Amino acid sequence: MAATEQTFDSLLTEDRAFPPPAEFAARANANDASIYARADADPEAYWADWSRRLHWFQPWDRVLDWQPPYAKWFVGGKLNAAYNCLDRHVEAGRGSRTALLWEGEPGDTRAYTYSDLHREVGRAANALKQMGVEKGDRVAIYLPMIPEAAIAMLACARIGAAHSVVFGGFSAESLRDRIRDAQAKVLITGDGGYRRGGVVPLKRAADEAVDEEGGCPSIQHVLVVRRHGAEGETVGGAQMKEGRDLWWHDVVEGASPDCPAEAMDSEDLLYILYTSGTTGKPKGIMHTTGGYLTQCLATTNLVFDLKDDDVYWCTADVGWVTGHSYIVYGPLANGATVLMYEGAPDAPDRGRFWKIVQDYGVTIFYTAPTAIRAFMKWGTEWPAKYDLSTLRLLGTVGEPINPEAWIWYHLNIGGGRCPIVDTWWQTETGAMMITPLPGITETVPGSATTPFPGIRADILSLKGECIPTGGGFLAIRRPWPSMLRGIWGDPQRFVDTYWSKWSGETVGSGEDGQPGESVYFPGDGAKRDERGYFWVIGRIDDVLNVAGHRIGTMEVESALVDHPSVAEAAVVGKAHELKGQAVAAFVTLKEGTEATEALKQELTEHVVRKIGAIARPDAILFAGDLPKTRSGKIMRRLLKDIAEGRALGDTTTLADPGVVARLKDEYEARGEG
Repeated sequence: MAATEQTFDSLLTEDRAFPPPAEFAARANANDASIYARADADPEAYWADWSRRLHWFQPWDRVLDWQPPYAKWFVGGKLNAAYNCLDRHVEAGRGSRTALLWEGEPGDTRAYTYSDLHREVGRAANALKQMGVEKGDRVAIYLPMIPEAAIAMLACARIGAAHSVVFGGFSAESLRDRIRDAQAKVLITGDGGYRRGGVVPLKRAADEAVDEEGGCPSIQHVLVVRRHGAEGETVGGAQMKEGRDLWWHDVVEGASPDCPAEAMDSEDLLYILYTSGTTGKPKGIMHTTGGYLTQCLATTNLVFDLKDDDVYWCTADVGWVTGHSYIVYGPLANGATVLMYEGAPDAPDRGRFWKIVQDYGVTIFYTAPTAIRAFMKWGTEWPAKYDLSTLRLLGTVGEPINPEAWIWYHLNIGGGRCPIVDTWWQTETGAMMITPLPGITETVPGSATTPFPGIRADILSLKGECIPTGGGFLAIRRPWPSMLRGIWGDPQRFVDTYWSKWSGETVGSGEDGQPGESVYFPGDGAKRDERGYFWVIGRIDDVLNVAGHRIGTMEVESALVDHPSVAEAAVVGKAHELKGQAVAAFVTLKEGTEATEALKQELTEHVVRKIGAIARPDAILFAGDLPKTRSGKIMRRLLKDIAEGRALGDTTTLADPGVVARLKDEYEARGEG
């Protein structure tokens, strides 16, 4: 248990508790605590009730087919995600309701009703069909936070093509890897996107991904949204390649808005989303249609307590799973009014988010602890300048939130009156798994509290034994509708990564002790307190959580070793005031290479080019050697101790114990700590 116990070093005891405000609880969508017992007693019936709120072209005939580790939900049913997000609201007479409010960083705005969005999605879907996209194909999306990103996702869903959204901050090489793995037929990108007053040249990166040696032979067309350049202009030297590249305004705006939604099997693939792993190759997480949409519908409705008059703002990017589930599919399936913002929270100044809340009357605000810590650093004077009285619910996502940030958020953004929903889930789970219900749950700063109704989470030991109180490994003990269905093209990796922590013979049900249970391991350490609340500590493997984004250490190490001067590299996360974790790299240079500050900067920029700015190392230390076991395994645990200035742990298993002491002395002498 040593590896798990290490994750508890920064976990503080927290005694403050906040019951739901009486007025809030009285009108909450969920205000009866018996919902938990009912869902636990018959989870299939519980999820079936939620699924019936969706429109099905053909009803399902079986709720769950569970052949561990493979699940099928709502077997035999046929539906369409875009139809459920748009058509059924229009057909119910809610077409004039505002679906999407958008503001760009320069201050430009757009608004779409459900009828407007329905028409735009139909046009985009027909344009994709004209480009040869068919049911079962994959489409890559590499866009800034503009309405066309959501429209493109829904257009793919409408015709049965799986989308693969790639975060616009990723490099050309990262984009290329994901296009190749998914064998995408079309790439949808933009000429550029605004960020802190500058323009991110997306088309230039897209061209580099598709055009350079090896390229992406599966790509037949690149569809380009004009966001920045005027007619005839290009951004960052990008050019339109005749025959392959098409302007969105040329092919989409002229297409027919009438595009019947494809009837998709409940288990048909909706999207692939790549997430980092502990090996260099990102994992293509597969999510299907019926179960995913059901859990997104349920969690958005109950956790955010959505009402007809709400203006809901999730600040995530659609390139991450939070944007998929809680900007697009969950809120729109509920018929909500969703706000999207393109730019940074400090452009043109540090009051931008709060001005948006004031201007649009935002009522529900969902952001990351990284952002909250930045707001804290900037000071209370910024939110104090704006009227935030419309806010009634706050949320946090992406990583555990420290209690001090929770309290700051509660007092300075929520005015001490807004419940906070601290949500734990991941790309693989598809939707929220552990979270308060704001009308029922007494919240405790720093804790995600209890599993969502119908979810059975637990804390297990290395041997698979239930730990009623204390720390261990977070586990999910029965299937859930939005669960991943596999890793694209790599079924064995799916089994090895998520379902092999404990063998079924060693894990009982946790209640009746019966063996044979198949248990999902999300890769996180956690503890359960005396009241039964869950405290997620973070990853127990070599995945960094930088500003809420999971980055595989192997990806960063591979990027460093790709540089001709580098012989070996090891990367760890070090505690960071704003980002949660920052990247610290220990680099061994090739013989004859001089360790200089210029080379350090060159390596930093090399990582950015290879992976993207989110992986930029905060500290690089040139090391003559790295601490390794006698079998040659790099001891990243000890490197993390060095990076964070802690006392060194046990070094007796090292091939050369003196390496660690020398590294520690050099690291501290250089002021890297």
